[in-house]
Amino acid sequence: MPDIAPSTARTRPPEVDRVAASRAAVAARRARAVVKAAIASGERSPVEVLDAASAEPGGAEGTLRITDFLMSLKAIGATKTADILHRLEIAPVKRLGGLGRHQRARLREFLIERFELPATQHRTRLTVLAGPTAVGKGTVARFIREHHPEVMLSVSATTRRPRPGEVDGVDYYFVSDAEFDRLVADHELLEWARVHNSHRYGTPRAPIERALAAGKSVLLEIDLQGARQVRAAMPDAVLVFLAPPSWEELVRRLLGRGTESQEEQRRRLATAKVELASQEEFDARVVNSTVADAAREVVELMNARARRPRRAVTSSGR
Repeated sequence: MPDIAPSTARTRPPEVDRVAASRAAVAARRARAVVKAAIASGERSPVEVLDAASAEPGGAEGTLRITDFLMSLKAIGATKTADILHRLEIAPVKRLGGLGRHQRARLREFLIERFELPATQHRTRLTVLAGPTAVGKGTVARFIREHHPEVMLSVSATTRRPRPGEVDGVDYYFVSDAEFDRLVADHELLEWARVHNSHRYGTPRAPIERALAAGKSVLLEIDLQGARQVRAAMPDAVLVFLAPPSWEELVRRLLGRGTESQEEQRRRLATAKVELASQEEFDARVVNSTVADAAREVVELMNARARRPRRAVTSSGR
């Protein structure tokens, strides 16, 4: 039997089908536009829309692109959208209804933190203390923990070994590289970084969330990289830069504690110069001339709770 070429009419949908499909596409775009407008006006909460997308992936909410969804939210533009997607590990081509289980969970957590928490539980109660190596961040933080029990001091996880006098679970959670890898993979860290091209440090997320939800003031004592991550994740956090009285004093403190090799000391001092140049990124600056005075000023800043202007505010430290 001779081959019969398929009819052109059979390879193209009938005209009426194409018209119907076009009308359906227009209707779907309009439905998504209505959803975006409702989000932008506050008529619908972002979490409600995400839940609707999960329940009906083919609906207006489910077919909404993640980028369009985020840019419908208050104070989130293209740059912040890109940062959020990178942090949540979501591709910009994704639609709300097509998110994986872990992606959806991370996005939902972000939305609750950013848009659903009552004002008394929001991020103005979170303070980040950062500064260069050997400036005394840990010493100031320990003083605050001992003398200001109303402040919750976050305990970081680290892959480095304990220094003399440090207690696991009090000063740090000392963990193996394998355990740190697991914490990162399971998204159990609010922030983490490799410091001085050596060991890794990170802030466990769950204790922070519980404390903030309970209305407590929380202090994070972390490095510059971590402070930047917290600023991106929680814009209302107050960032405090702990500075040395002078460069010479910083060098003296680092060399005097004798806990690092000469190579490690050189690496830390090189990093410290970079960290000192970042002071303008912080909301306030406290000079650590004496531990008690520096701790007092940090607590005073925490008690103020109002967001500081984004400029360095120099304190005497005395």
